[in-house]
Amino acid sequence: MIHQATQRPTLVAAHMAPCRAEFMGIFQRYILWELAKVFFLTLGILTLLMMFVGLGEQAIREGLGIGPLLKTVPYLLPDALRFSMPGTMLFAVCTVYGRVSALNELTALKSAGISPSVAILPGLMLAFVASVMAVWLNDVAVSWGEAGVRRVVIESIEEIAYGMLRTKRAFNSERFSVLVKDVEGHTLIRPEILISKGRSEPISISAASAELTADNRLDRLIVTLTDSRIQTASGGGQWFEHPGTMRTSISLVDDSPDNELDNSYRGSLGELPGKQRMMTGYQRDMARSIAFLGVCDALTIHPTHPTDPRMDEALKQHHWSQTQLHRLYAEPYRRWANGFSCLFFAMLGIPLAIRQRNTDFVSSFFSAFLPVLLLYYPLLAMGIDRTKAGAWYPISVWLGNVVLLLIGLWLTRKILRY
Repeated sequence: MIHQATQRPTLVAAHMAPCRAEFMGIFQRYILWELAKVFFLTLGILTLLMMFVGLGEQAIREGLGIGPLLKTVPYLLPDALRFSMPGTMLFAVCTVYGRVSALNELTALKSAGISPSVAILPGLMLAFVASVMAVWLNDVAVSWGEAGVRRVVIESIEEIAYGMLRTKRAFNSERFSVLVKDVEGHTLIRPEILISKGRSEPISISAASAELTADNRLDRLIVTLTDSRIQTASGGGQWFEHPGTMRTSISLVDDSPDNELDNSYRGSLGELPGKQRMMTGYQRDMARSIAFLGVCDALTIHPTHPTDPRMDEALKQHHWSQTQLHRLYAEPYRRWANGFSCLFFAMLGIPLAIRQRNTDFVSSFFSAFLPVLLLYYPLLAMGIDRTKAGAWYPISVWLGNVVLLLIGLWLTRKILRY
């Protein structure tokens, strides 16, 4: 009899184990389904709002019409998604876990001898998948999305320029700017054109009239001038007048080595190591130039003055390349940290929502968003800024994520204990 009594709890536990495992699976699928519904619905609404903002910004800044604006939609979508996903994940976990806790479903889970970690796991799994997706979106938005928007602007440059000149009598872009007295059909009356030449001195063109024609195959803008005068912008260089008709062209794409170095951080994650090596080589060349000028000055072979423009320019380029190199090293860490903010937002939001036991998702969300706003974003901005300055190691851009992790683990520990 004693033997049978001692064996009974073990037998009951053995029969209850499959039921408990089945219940755990059902409950986890329920949590995951609720999270997915809230997450994807909110993500769609928030992304749509951010797309409208992005399209409006492009329309105002670039003067794009309806057709070019619609062409930019696929390129702006990754950018809108990467900014909306972390906030959406925080909102989803606060909504679902706040409601589950308020309805005492987690209390029932504990009374059945099941740890609350069973309920927390689906939220963290969804946040991890969303984080990996967000890292990819960060990469695509910088390397493909921004380049795509620039391509649409280049292909529509003729339409954009004439639209702005007809309404404002002025048009400005990175490569050139135009001021006109009037526009008659396709003819610009008394245009003043300023063409940028990278880091060299820009060129100023004035004419009695002119016409603009885009050549999208060569990424150039053909300018047909009548009775023109061409000179450097400062007026101190060479100039010449050309009576009658003359054609010139403006490159719409800067393929110079300087521009490639300036925008080296815009590459994909796979391209960044090669760009880092390229920038390191450029910096080494600048250091050699500085050393050579210093030796020449010391040996008085080619005497130079401390204010020698060659030395000043070499020092300036060396400092610039050092800043760019710091930015290149920080960029991969920044993209991964931004993407995985989804996971760390969830690690903070889940225990906060459970502890509040509130069905009002607005109050749950803002109570979790407050530490994100006061801690995460300032620490992220400070880490990026100090890393670009070379004062901190690149991994410091993860500082905001680490702080949210520590707070989330402390709150989760209290939930699991009590």
